[in-house]
Amino acid sequence: MKRIVTIQDFSCVGSCSLTAAIPVLSAAGVECCGIPTALLSNHTGFPTFYSIDLTNELHPISEQLKREHIDFDGIYTGYIASAEQIELIGEFIRQFRKPGALLLIDPVMGDNGKMYAALTDDYPERMRRFIAGADIITPNITEACLLTGRSFNPCPTLHEAKEMLTELCSMGVRFAVITGFSEKGQLGAVGCYDGKFAECLTPKRDVACSGTGDVFASALMGAVLRGADFPQALEIATKFTYTAVDCTASAPDRRFYGIHFQPVLGEYIKMLSEAETRRSDA
Repeated sequence: MKRIVTIQDFSCVGSCSLTAAIPVLSAAGVECCGIPTALLSNHTGFPTFYSIDLTNELHPISEQLKREHIDFDGIYTGYIASAEQIELIGEFIRQFRKPGALLLIDPVMGDNGKMYAALTDDYPERMRRFIAGADIITPNITEACLLTGRSFNPCPTLHEAKEMLTELCSMGVRFAVITGFSEKGQLGAVGCYDGKFAECLTPKRDVACSGTGDVFASALMGAVLRGADFPQALEIATKFTYTAVDCTASAPDRRFYGIHFQPVLGEYIKMLSEAETRRSDA
């Protein structure tokens, strides 16, 4: 069984970040270890929350893992709260990324055209350097604009999205994916690898909830680790995320707590198994 580590914040209540990544990747048949960058009482969509910054714990945790000779088949980073954390996590990647290990970076910086208030103005440039060498990145539209230095456009054309993806790949990324891409009343993701493009769109649901990007990135990584190629993984992650959003829409009392993916994890497992069967039959 493959072992990966995901480095991001942990909310005691709310389906996002580590709370989403660990169960989704576990459903993919992957041993998922988590290193929390911060501990939150509940996700930040609540009116108030309590947070403990764990920046100073990242280096001691890394040193202890080295002493135990623990290694990983993949590394996955989510929200990184500061430039200092970027440097510490970058050092972790240099020490623990063995040859062939998958590196997925979700460059969480903002949404709806704005960078998160807690981040500094130089954060996009730091993130540009950080993603160099990544196998996969999964920015949303806002983050893709920040990384490429473009003015925010909530609804880029497919041509414009492909231009941004080409730029992102030129930063040293194997497979760049833009999430939240919409076209003709549909919503999904579009990606670029080796000069080729992949796209998967699903019906658009008028549901806003925390953790959607975390579920997508986790499902994408799980699919690749299970042997899917990039287009297959993009399709599986997009369709599973849509299934979870659809489930959330039918449970309005759950929306505030984040995307309601838990009841449909079986669908993700089924998608992975069907994709494996198709590959073996090909």
